[in-house]
Amino acid sequence: MIRHAGLIARRMAGTWRGALIEGPSGVGKSDLALRALDQGFVLVADDRTQVFVSGGGLYGRAPEALAGLIEARGLGVLPQASQPFCRIDLLVRCVDRPQAVERLPDPMFEVIEGVSTRVLDLWPLEPGAPGKIRRMFEHLGVAD
Repeated sequence: MIRHAGLIARRMAGTWRGALIEGPSGVGKSDLALRALDQGFVLVADDRTQVFVSGGGLYGRAPEALAGLIEARGLGVLPQASQPFCRIDLLVRCVDRPQAVERLPDPMFEVIEGVSTRVLDLWPLEPGAPGKIRRMFEHLGVAD
């Protein structure tokens, strides 16, 4: 299944763990991914992610035509070092305004391809957004 989403990964606990970044067009998904890359994440896919299940886990990779590319608004589509695939441990749902993020949310999950996946609602333009993704991984027990 192809999802309109980006995928970034971080090497944690000896394996690549990913955050699938979804949201409406123009909300800031690629901007969030670019800032996360500057904080030690690695690109897996931008704009479209092929999602699949293997061994009971959810995984993602870039469609072949988009592998190793990321869009930077105002600059265009640029080459970017990337990871070929990773396990998806978190779905980041980008919202269009900071007030749409609940202050103290209960744990949220979404079933993707039959796999229950933890959800983080996030305003992608918030300066601390990449750090929140990293901390969410730590909260999930996926530590360095």
